[in-house]
Parts: sequence; structure tokens; C-alpha cells
Amino acid sequence: MSAPRPHAPLRSLVRRGPGLRVRLTALATALVAAVSALLLWLGWLLVGNVAAGVPRLPPGGLVRVGDVSVPAELLGAALRDQAREQVLVVGGLAFVAVVLAAAVLAWTVTGRVLRPLHEVTDSARRLSAESLDARIALSGPRDEVAELADTFDAMLDRLQAAFDSQRRFVANASHELRTPLAVLRTELDVTLSDPDADAGELRRMAAVLREAAARAERLVEALLLLARTDGARLGEHERVDLREVAARARGGVEAEARARSVRITSDGAPAPVRGDPALLERVAGNLLENAVRHNLDGGWVRVSTGHDGSRALLRVASSGPLIEPDQVDALFEPFRRAGVQRTARTGSGLGLSIVRAAVTAHGGRVTAAPVPEGGLAVEAEFPIGR
Repeated sequence: MSAPRPHAPLRSLVRRGPGLRVRLTALATALVAAVSALLLWLGWLLVGNVAAGVPRLPPGGLVRVGDVSVPAELLGAALRDQAREQVLVVGGLAFVAVVLAAAVLAWTVTGRVLRPLHEVTDSARRLSAESLDARIALSGPRDEVAELADTFDAMLDRLQAAFDSQRRFVANASHELRTPLAVLRTELDVTLSDPDADAGELRRMAAVLREAAARAERLVEALLLLARTDGARLGEHERVDLREVAARARGGVEAEARARSVRITSDGAPAPVRGDPALLERVAGNLLENAVRHNLDGGWVRVSTGHDGSRALLRVASSGPLIEPDQVDALFEPFRRAGVQRTARTGSGLGLSIVRAAVTAHGGRVTAAPVPEGGLAVEAEFPIGR
């Protein structure tokens, strides 16, 4: 039987070595001590040499040095020893004082310098999904530590935005999935509670259930596609012409466009790119579906392709309801639709989100702008493929 594993905080305390403040203080103190010892040794050596350089006296006499009488011929050596002793005594006291002062100063300075780092650490320890609004907001000189604190605050801003976006996505996805499920349950309850339901009523219920199930299936497929595409790397790299992709996508929406008397026109030059053909077809398909479904009856859609030497362009513009310029960026968020409620029966609200994820995966970018008379123009640009 294996021994129980120690608690994680206990393991961290056992493995933790001296703190950074202790190490910096020890390093600064050791450096000052080494320099002071070197200076003391040089002073000891220099004083001894100077004292030993006194003129030589004739032998036979005695010279009193302090409280001691020494032979005249040994006067230089006696002065040298006495000078070096005094240097050691006074220098030793100064050495101890300097080292202690250096230790206290290093401890104080490193404490002040490392205080912002402790604030960063404390903020990181307090963080959780519910406390991402905590910030360091370090004041003082704009040095490296302040730059670290500002970088940490910027990272927290991005994390908070990501968590908020994730919460909204989960809430909206749950709402979208709940709608067809509620239709399924309501139809079943109403039909089963009717004892006189005949075959016609059952067929009507089956048609409603099939439509609700198809809507849920389309939503789940869109969610899976967005999950696979967002932040993912391309699995295939083939040469694809955006003009051909747009032509195939137009064929998929012709019937819906005719039913609403929406005119679709296409023009442009070849626009070769390298990427995943399925994803590029989904980009063109989503743009055209979005243009037709959120259009006005009798409206128009214009599809154009081309390149400018370094970029391949796919642009889909359409008529539709008026859109404020400050609302355009929000259309690329999941479950946002222009001109209709979030619970509209057509579309999943993920079309432009999938477009942005797929275009980004190809190294491109997508932009949108409102049409002055009403509607939206979306342009996707990709690195040109050779």
C-alpha cells in the first residue's frame, strides 16, 4: 500500500527554497563583504610597506615604539607590524559595520522593489472565474516592474473578455437549443393528450417535429463547425479559386432567393488562394445565405471576387434593413442577427462567426460595413495562393 501523498500546499512549502529577497540580500551582502575584504587587505599591505620603508638606524641602540623597546636595526619591522595591527583592528570594525549596513540596505531596497511583485502574486492567487475584475493598477515610476504589472492587468482584461464571451455563448446556445426542444415537447404533449387525434393530426405533428429536429440538427452542426474552426489549424492546403467557390455557393441559395424575388449578380476575376476547400465553400455559402435570409423581399445581392497582387478578395453586398455602424462588429459574435430577433426561425446566428473563424484560420481577415441605403457588405481577404 502506497503512502498518502502530502497536501499540495505542504509540498510547496517543503520544496520552496530561500525567497528572492533573501537571495538578493545575501548576494549584495556577499559582494560588499568581498570588496571590503579586498580593500582591507590592500590597506594592510600598503600600510605595512610604507611603515617598513623608514630609514635604517645603526645597530646597537634601542628605540621605543609605543610601550615596547626594540633594537634600532628592527625599527622598520616593528613599525610595520604595529601599523598592520592597527589597520586590522580599525578596518575589522569598519568591515563589520559596512557589511551590516549593506545587508540592512539591501534587505530594505529589495523589499521595496519586490513589493509590486508580491502584489502581482497576491492578485494571481485571488483570481478565479468570479473575481477576474481584480486589477493591480500599480502606481509609481514606469520601470520594469510597472511594465510587468501593466502586462498582467492587460492579460486579465483579455481573460475577463474571454470568460464573458464564453458565458454569453453558452447561454445563447442553450436558449437556441431549448426552442426546438420546447416545440418537440409541446407538440407531443398536445397530440398525446387528444384522445380523438386521427392520422392527419399525427402527420401534422410529425411534420412539426421533423422541422424542429432539423433546426436542432443544423444548430448542432454549426456549433461543431465553429468549435473545429475557431483557433484551429488547417488540415488541407489546396489551390482554390474563390470565383468558382462563390459560383457553387450561389447555386445553393438560388431557390430561396427566387422565392423572395431577391436578385443575385456576380462579377469579378479569378481569386486563387491556398486552403481547405470545404471551409472556403462554407465561407462563401454562409455569406450568401446570410445575404439572402436577412434581405428584403425584392432586394439584391452582389457577389464579387478579385485580387490585388498580394490578397485574394471575396465580397458579398446585399440590401436589407438599416444597420448602425457601431453594431457591425457585434454581428460577428455568435447568435447575433441583423434586423431579426435572436429566436428567428431561419438561420442559427452562427454564420458570420464561422466565417470569421474560417478566414482567420486561413491567415486572412474579414471586415463588414453597412450599406447606406440599408443592408450589409462583407469582405473576406486571404493571402493569395500560388
